[in-house]
Amino acid sequence: MTFSRLLTLLSVVVAASAASMMLHERRTATPSGFIRVGAAPATEMITLRVALTSNNVAGLEEQLRSIVTPGSSNFRQWLSMDDVKTYAQPSAETVSVFNAFASANGLTPTVISPNGDWVSITLAVSKANTLFAAEFEHFMHPSLKRPITRTLSVSLPSELVGHVDVLHPTTSFVSPDVRLVPAIPHLDRRSEPAASCNSSDPFSVVTPTCLQDLYGIPTTPATETSNTLLVTGYVEQWAQKADLAQFLTLSRPDIPPSTTFTLLTTHNGTNPQGVDDPLKTIEANLDIQYTAGIATNVPLIFLSVGGLDFPTALLDTTMFLDGIANPPSVMTTSYEDPESSFGASMATKICNGYMALGARGISGGVHGNRDTLDVCDSPFDPAFPSTCPFVTSVGSTQGFAPEKAANFTGGGFSNVFPTPYYQTASVAGFLETIPGDFAGTFNKSGRGYPDVSTQGLNFELVNLGEVSNLGGGTSASSPTFASIIALINDRLVAAQKPVLGFLNPFLYSKASSAFTDVTIGHNSGFVCPASSEGFDAAVGWDPLTGFGTPRFPDLLAAAFD
Repeated sequence: MTFSRLLTLLSVVVAASAASMMLHERRTATPSGFIRVGAAPATEMITLRVALTSNNVAGLEEQLRSIVTPGSSNFRQWLSMDDVKTYAQPSAETVSVFNAFASANGLTPTVISPNGDWVSITLAVSKANTLFAAEFEHFMHPSLKRPITRTLSVSLPSELVGHVDVLHPTTSFVSPDVRLVPAIPHLDRRSEPAASCNSSDPFSVVTPTCLQDLYGIPTTPATETSNTLLVTGYVEQWAQKADLAQFLTLSRPDIPPSTTFTLLTTHNGTNPQGVDDPLKTIEANLDIQYTAGIATNVPLIFLSVGGLDFPTALLDTTMFLDGIANPPSVMTTSYEDPESSFGASMATKICNGYMALGARGISGGVHGNRDTLDVCDSPFDPAFPSTCPFVTSVGSTQGFAPEKAANFTGGGFSNVFPTPYYQTASVAGFLETIPGDFAGTFNKSGRGYPDVSTQGLNFELVNLGEVSNLGGGTSASSPTFASIIALINDRLVAAQKPVLGFLNPFLYSKASSAFTDVTIGHNSGFVCPASSEGFDAAVGWDPLTGFGTPRFPDLLAAAFD
């Protein structure tokens, strides 16, 4: 055989190999803040989570749309754990194809989700690079204690296309610092409950009493033990029971200070008490104290999820709830990161997980903050999971009579998820208010957020025994709105009616008039000057405050209508 003939054969082999791979996801550059350290050693062992394609996601979405449509025969007839599994589990063909691939390559998959749609595989970096046309490297970030292993590009063998949705962690670059970490000044504490925020003092701190007065939230204790409110805890945030008792004594003296929460854990989560680092407790304490202080007597659950990889933590949450026959009726999450950090495939799979929870009657709320923005007058970077159309995103207001949008409140439009059916008219109405010379760059056809808002500045809390004033953030707004929904659910259950479940279609229809419209404000962000590009509040829905702030009596009436 001639040398030229050998080269021709080699080129055919290479071409055939390249043709057998299909690009799955790629980043053009290392995300901001991450620095390449070097190639991952060939012998380094990594564990990848593999999302197998669910057999009928479209069918689940169609079923959910029917369930939340008033007048339908199955209105608010939420699905069971087994019902959801019939849609979410992979087909027999998908399982067979992936198992054949794994066997042929010496891999041993482990099923890690109740619906069977997630498996894990452990393999050497050299094999992962070969099987998935990747180049795994080590990357550092200022908030990381040790390097992470990621790749800027990952492909799928052709036989897996249509059967695998996600390989994680591959191209997702999410910092562990996914919560608001404000300054925590010490306050001189009065010996009696704080004055209402309806007082004449425009600088008064926000307390449960303030929020009850402002939004008409009753102090009447809930009665239904089956109606529970779940608070998620991520990235080593731990709720302190002693702080909760002190907070209730000071801010809700009508509630027994022995009131506490049930701890659940997943993925090696913990919740140590007596922690001496205030940044390890502030977010969890805020969430627990304000849900306990507003959702009077609603049973609270604190779900502590282990690990520092935020996308994995969100997955662990949905998978944990997938496996519970009687899940909580409301879940609040005060953590998020830029949507672009996740990658489209990962964000989509997580969002589908929230859809499955919504179909089971869980109302999921997340905060929508712009406090991570560090570049002004640039293309807007939306935040996830706020951009997921199957969660309720909560923005922030500040001030009283009238309230206005806080400058740090999140808001905008997804680059991954299109405008959902329930908000097309609202988004179209807002887009008509944007001036023709608006310089901001955003996706006009994307899912708009937030959906609603509540106060988000100067929340008073107890952190490691110290009375503190939280600087501000939509982290405070999500537990407030979640508490309102939990109290409404308590009334519904007592009346032998189903809980609200997936909220957004309800909020964008009969409940839209149950909010006080906020028409003042501009979300330039914490670190950017007020003149920086951002959205302006407008009449009706806008991507700063959604429909505005809730009026509990009207929202309750809409729920019973």
